[in-house]
Amino acid sequence: MTSLTELYGEPIHQFTRADALEAGDLMEAPRDLAQEAGWRWPVALTRAAWGDCVAWSSEDDARHPGHGQSETGRLWDVLRMAFYAVRSANPGVRAVPFEVLRIPAEGPSRATRARLAVHCGPGDSGETVITIMQPDES
Repeated sequence: MTSLTELYGEPIHQFTRADALEAGDLMEAPRDLAQEAGWRWPVALTRAAWGDCVAWSSEDDARHPGHGQSETGRLWDVLRMAFYAVRSANPGVRAVPFEVLRIPAEGPSRATRARLAVHCGPGDSGETVITIMQPDES
């Protein structure tokens, strides 16, 4: 069997998970919060998933008064729902879809469903890592 390197040569550049975290393409969940939500491995969200389901500012509070939203609370919801989805998935599945209810920062002051996916895979050194993303991301 011919490897990709044999077919195409050495890669010009590799963009690692560490690179993605440093560039802000991935947002790391605080380890203690992820562990409290049930995760044993590092968890990160893509910028798009974070922006849609976690990000919350004082301006968002002003647009949606009385809803008690916070980034920590919204992140907890995403982490916990992702954990439940993975626990109920078939063994060996690497990408698991799930939904979370959240109040969109832009739009009506009512909770709507957001679709996300959890990917369990190897990190830069082959260790298990978790990435939460929107379904159309890879």
